Amino acid sequence: MGTHPKGDAVIKDNRIPQRTLGQWIAENPACLGSKVKATFHGQLPFLFKVLSVNTALSIQAHPNRELAAQLHAQFPEHYPDNNHKPEMAIALTQFEGLCGFRPVEEILAFLNTVPEFHALVGNEASDELQNSAGDLRRAAKALKMCFTRMMNCKKKVFVDQLNMLVKRVTEDEEAGRDTAGSQGKLLLRLNSQYPGDIGCFSIYFLNHITLEPGQAMFLGASEPHAYLSGDCIECMACSDNTVRAGLTPKYIDVSTLCEMLNYTPSPVSSKIFPCSQDSSDPFVFLYDPPVPDFAVMRIEVPASVKEHTIKPVDSAGILLVVSGEATATTPSCPSDWTLRRGSVIFISANESVHLHVTSTCGMTMYRACCLL
Repeated sequence: MGTHPKGDAVIKDNRIPQRTLGQWIAENPACLGSKVKATFHGQLPFLFKVLSVNTALSIQAHPNRELAAQLHAQFPEHYPDNNHKPEMAIALTQFEGLCGFRPVEEILAFLNTVPEFHALVGNEASDELQNSAGDLRRAAKALKMCFTRMMNCKKKVFVDQLNMLVKRVTEDEEAGRDTAGSQGKLLLRLNSQYPGDIGCFSIYFLNHITLEPGQAMFLGASEPHAYLSGDCIECMACSDNTVRAGLTPKYIDVSTLCEMLNYTPSPVSSKIFPCSQDSSDPFVFLYDPPVPDFAVMRIEVPASVKEHTIKPVDSAGILLVVSGEATATTPSCPSDWTLRRGSVIFISANESVHLHVTSTCGMTMYRACCLL
């Protein structure tokens, strides 16, 4: 949902002669809001998505603006625009992913207990990580060495090691032995989806995070991550630039990924992005990441409330209905129309939407916009 050239949203309202949202905004740029229009050169700066992840999505990271411009200039077939792509995932169901490098002590524990993993990293890099304990800068350099060594292993080497690990874990599982120390269940699941893929070993480097509905994680530039399972709302800067290195049949760019990543180790708890309740509306919960391109509001209208006004902000927005039903009116379109699960509407800057809630269970909606 947005105006990226590879997926410009189609307008379903037959009264609008323009076919796509991008065309309509180009002819009505004031709808963006003055600050958004000026800051983003008359463009809607975000993309809004719903993802339902059954098979793991790739080990990846997104470039900052400078790197995005370089990659687009050099390899436009793989990096289709020059924009950065910070993104946020907000869980609709229990949502599982990998995000950021684990604390050093956790990675060392895997190096000590998973010999196949140690074989790919090697003694020199493992020792350097061991000796970096307590020094964050040295630890980040050591993590880069370890990860790069693993990702650049010859295919036969890592496939052989992965096969040995899978065989050992499978035997332990069948014998009823605890395989948590080698992330056994996750390893077997990923290998069943992507057999022989180097990305299966990334679980020993990256935090394994499970979000409950309403929890979020923010993925800034160069943050390694992968979505593993579950449904989420996703919002991101308007870009399609992704650097991948595993768990994917798509283009892989190992050298760029290894060079660009943020190798700062941090615990899984630090990867849950907080939301705050709007002081002026108790039904609104705000996810406001440290980038200007987007913010997301979760709007929870309880069953006891039958009339609710979505307040105007000085930014164009896209509203998605997740549950519930209502009739809606706006000052520019006073005739009623029905919103229900799956409805998506574009809200111009400084425009309110009044809802008459008709469902008995209330409503849940997500609104993407800019808060400059």
